[in-house]
Amino acid sequence: MDHEPLHRRIAGDIERRIASGEWQPGFRIPTEAELMAEYGCARMTVSRAITDLASRALVVRRRRAGTVVAHPPVHSSALVSIPDIQSEVEGRGLTYSHRLMGRIVRPALAEEEMGGRVIELETLHLADDVPFVFERRLIALDVAPDAETADFAAQPPGGWLLANMPWTEAEHRISAVGADRETAAGLGLADGAPCLRLERRTWRDGQGVTQASQIFPGGAYDLVARFSPTKG
Repeated sequence: MDHEPLHRRIAGDIERRIASGEWQPGFRIPTEAELMAEYGCARMTVSRAITDLASRALVVRRRRAGTVVAHPPVHSSALVSIPDIQSEVEGRGLTYSHRLMGRIVRPALAEEEMGGRVIELETLHLADDVPFVFERRLIALDVAPDAETADFAAQPPGGWLLANMPWTEAEHRISAVGADRETAAGLGLADGAPCLRLERRTWRDGQGVTQASQIFPGGAYDLVARFSPTKG
């Protein structure tokens, strides 16, 4: 006799469909009501199954869109390089797109250490039309004056900078955060949902070029580095 708890069987059935490729990344799985009807169980049982899958980054709960199959995590050597999100997305066989959500030119703040003026950009990056990264970025116009007239609706700012503004020094900072209201809305997550924030700064010959804060849904990204022990 099978004594496996029903919520584990539901989670296992969904996991097998994901692993087999029957349900692809971005696919909206049946609603809780549909799963309750299929398995003849209470909502709490279905909710426990979905919570288990979400905790293992197999599905993502999105406002208005329901629960969808998660994209596999992007593995990045971002600790030692400046990756291009478009290249990473397309390298996984997905269609990249982006939306410019905000653009202003303003005086730089003293603590930003980016000269006289900056262009401030907010960009939503998508993979197969699913929100993937929410990015806030500053570009120093003293160092990169062409950024003021660049069409960032057509080309994402990170790709533009890699093509037009070589850097000589970079700094990365990685942290776990809860999505604020604006980020949650952009990524289709609940307020406070766990996310990974990757903050980057680059300089060119000692002058600040850009500052970027990229926020990924918690299960969408991981950072990988391979190294050897230092010899004394």
